[in-house]
Amino acid sequence: MELTPKLAADPYTLIGEEDGVRRLVDRFYDLMDTLPEATVVRGLHPRSLHVAREKLFLFLTGWLGGPQLYVERYGHPRLRRRHFPFAIDQVGVDQWMLCMRRAIDETIEDAPLRAFLVSRLEPLAAHMRNQPG
Repeated sequence: MELTPKLAADPYTLIGEEDGVRRLVDRFYDLMDTLPEATVVRGLHPRSLHVAREKLFLFLTGWLGGPQLYVERYGHPRLRRRHFPFAIDQVGVDQWMLCMRRAIDETIEDAPLRAFLVSRLEPLAAHMRNQPG
């Protein structure tokens, strides 16, 4: 059984390149900012989400196969190390994925792409966990 769905093209192209990544990121942070079920993960962020939106956009652009904008600006992502200052437990991981799944469902029509993204983002989000519970 295939655990990671195969795609017809690279994810960056399928998502709609820059505009598609921006839509996904904006919807993700809009959900995080408004969902009562996301208060823990929202609390890990500063009041303004402007910088977080931009960094996630830059990271996802390269991660999806587009230009390596994050690497050009900040160097290697070293995601886990960059997230160490934040107490991320399973609740935070689950809330982050709740917002991301909803954003994916609401902004991406292509079902195989949605499945692919979730299958790749779940382990990435879990890897950010640095607290028990």
